[in-house]
Amino acid sequence: MTKTTDKQSVEEWLDSLDPATMVVRDGRYMREISAAVAALAAAELRLEEAVAGARRAGDSWEMIGVALGTSRQAAHRKFAR
Repeated sequence: MTKTTDKQSVEEWLDSLDPATMVVRDGRYMREISAAVAALAAAELRLEEAVAGARRAGDSWEMIGVALGTSRQAAHRKFAR
């Protein structure tokens, strides 16, 4: 693939492509990965907010650890600010 540096050269490169000879790949897996990464980031944010809310409500690190399926120390290490 040729490296392009400006809009003109990008247009020229695109014009030079021949769809009949290009190997086209299915992008569904890349879309799935991107969607999963976005969902994971949203879930991590939700978890951080839930832990912060639990702490504000007075829940102990021990209780939070139980909910997370881990020790109080591991919960504290991961979520304490």
